[in-house]
Amino acid sequence: MSKFKKKKSGELPAISTASLPDIVFMLLFFFMVATTMRETTLMVKNSLPTADQVEKLDKKDLVMYIYAGKPSQRYQQKYGTEARIQLNDKFADVSEVQSFIYSERDQKREELIPYLTTALKVDKETNMGLVSDIKQELRKAEALKINYTTVQGDATRVQD
Repeated sequence: MSKFKKKKSGELPAISTASLPDIVFMLLFFFMVATTMRETTLMVKNSLPTADQVEKLDKKDLVMYIYAGKPSQRYQQKYGTEARIQLNDKFADVSEVQSFIYSERDQKREELIPYLTTALKVDKETNMGLVSDIKQELRKAEALKINYTTVQGDATRVQD
């Protein structure tokens, strides 16, 4: 007959570290793929209005963003509290909207230009006169596809 060995007092075997570099590189690769970098730094207050009929944009790379609103707290000392336009990472005047559209078009391939959309991310407390001025400049630049960025919700209720 064979003898049975008594089990030792619950010792765990040492963990193999041979696959540790593979795990580290898998995690690194995952975060490189999953992370998106913010394209612009928001310099204006941007609490979006609500709407009840909202559609998502299909291709975000074909969208040119124009932000409008009061400068955020850190920029109010330099730019004041009046509503301003932000194009990419700088404040701009209404007259610069046309050149912004042309420069964005120049960066795209010729066959994609008809599919470009201009998205207006306008703070809900921004004066409609500024929005009208932006739209006039977009007409001059023949950027007629406009999207108003909103948050889904009840448009009839007043929200803070």
